[in-house]
Amino acid sequence: MHVHPSGPGRIVAAHERRVHVSTPTPTPPEVPLRHRVRARIERVRFHGSADFWEERYAAGGNSGAGSYGELAAYKAGVLNELIARHQIASVIEFGSGDGNQLTLASYPTYLGLDVSRTAISMCAQKFAADETKSFIWYDPEHFVNHGAITADAALSLDVLLHLVEDAVFERYLRQLFSAATRYVIIFSSDTDAQTAPHVRHRRFTPWVQANLAGWHLTQRIENPLARQASTDTLADFYIYELNPTTADANGVLP
Repeated sequence: MHVHPSGPGRIVAAHERRVHVSTPTPTPPEVPLRHRVRARIERVRFHGSADFWEERYAAGGNSGAGSYGELAAYKAGVLNELIARHQIASVIEFGSGDGNQLTLASYPTYLGLDVSRTAISMCAQKFAADETKSFIWYDPEHFVNHGAITADAALSLDVLLHLVEDAVFERYLRQLFSAATRYVIIFSSDTDAQTAPHVRHRRFTPWVQANLAGWHLTQRIENPLARQASTDTLADFYIYELNPTTADANGVLP
């Protein structure tokens, strides 16, 4: 027997001990099984950026939420205003998708490129009666363009985040900028994060600055719909302009 220090004169048995009981840290809710299964299936099925989109369109899929609804309307409003203000007469888009975004556009002449044959067929059918619009299947590995295919402005809308492979990403940017004679307009996030097998956000602006001579980021237009749960996008507009006095014929460093 001994006297317990916390109470004067209190007699306690020698085997008694004060036990500290900690409150367990709540465990985060488990990801639903269906989501985990879907993510695993996507990882197994993903065989590369180009194959992913061809399989998606061939299975009846579309270009995604960014080409529909309020996001599509917002992008069209910005683009149409830029085209008119800068008197852009011709547009080439690397990643034309299913063409839904294009239905909202006001471009004098347009050439759409896409890695998916199915998407190109969809657009060719959708715009068959519109002689201002042309479409070509885009095979990046065999796309050699030394000025034969150009336009006043080259567009890239919601494409960069889907180029998960480094070599594909860099080749795409070089080919995009080499096709523009005045402007490159990019709608994309500019941060580093991979959120799905086919989604990899990238800090692309430092890469452009380091690798593409003569091109200058002259304007960034913040997207009022970005970072909202209803739109699930991190993209803003980035407007590049070519300074012909410092670039070579294609605006690309040797």
